[in-house]
Amino acid sequence: MSSAGAAWSRPLGATGLDVTALCVGGGPLGSMPEAFGYAVQEEDAVDLVQAVLASPIRVIDTANGYSGGDSERRIGAGIARAGGLPEDFLVITKVDARGGDYSGVRVRESVRESKERLGLDTLPMVHLHDPEYHDFDDLTSPGGAVETLVRLRDEGEIGHIGVAGGDVHVMARYLALGVFEVALVHNRWTIVDRSAGELIAAAQASGTAIVNAAIYGGGILANPAGGATQYGYRPASRATLDAIARMSELCARWDTDLATAALQFSLRDPRIASTIVGISKKSRLDGLLRAAAVDLPDAFWDELESLTPSAEHWLDFS
Repeated sequence: MSSAGAAWSRPLGATGLDVTALCVGGGPLGSMPEAFGYAVQEEDAVDLVQAVLASPIRVIDTANGYSGGDSERRIGAGIARAGGLPEDFLVITKVDARGGDYSGVRVRESVRESKERLGLDTLPMVHLHDPEYHDFDDLTSPGGAVETLVRLRDEGEIGHIGVAGGDVHVMARYLALGVFEVALVHNRWTIVDRSAGELIAAAQASGTAIVNAAIYGGGILANPAGGATQYGYRPASRATLDAIARMSELCARWDTDLATAALQFSLRDPRIASTIVGISKKSRLDGLLRAAAVDLPDAFWDELESLTPSAEHWLDFS
């Protein structure tokens, strides 16, 4: 399996771990109708996890806080029903605050909960999740969340640590600490938003792996005809909406669709270790793999690039 000639299996920075170019996002698995607009039955989620474990995709991403832990529980149930986790499969999760508590004690508790739900003795990769919603000085204080994650890695409770967040300016502050091995960005490296450009370049220079999520901007790039007017959980600018419309027309001329182009934009970038796509239906898995195998020519990408909105329309323009 390959994407536009790019490697399907890729190193996750300097961690020593390998990931596939495509990663299944576990956010929808726990059923978050308030976020995704629909509910997901437990049996459907467990069936999907089993199908992913048997697919060419060898990595799944989740978080302690997704659906109050149900995403992790359902992934754990799928692993158990499949007879255990295949040796070449990677489960990535994230520590989360609870009730505003993002202390070192809470980080240890979050890791313990995740291990129990997933049925794993060791968590190979754990992210500090959504730090932009908390005070930087608190999270980086002695004994705080960041130091505790480092200690858990040193103690062998977890394998490697990363930071997963939105605002690229906040993410840059955490990467500058020099302790994180992976940076997960979302909504900010897509066909219409390049906010993460400098962050990706800095990560590459320091040997930090980049994982890219929310490549559809919350859904609008997956279904541009669906009437959505938000990108990245915010009202999209008129320039962004116009660009999406023109890009959709371009895709039709090249006998493809915007969702495929949005996926391929990330997959074809050799700096991106893995691209996360959240799915909740087993029926979507085959279509996702087909889209990952599409090879669009350079002429298509040249024309698409010319349609990209200017920087003032990106989420983190400064």
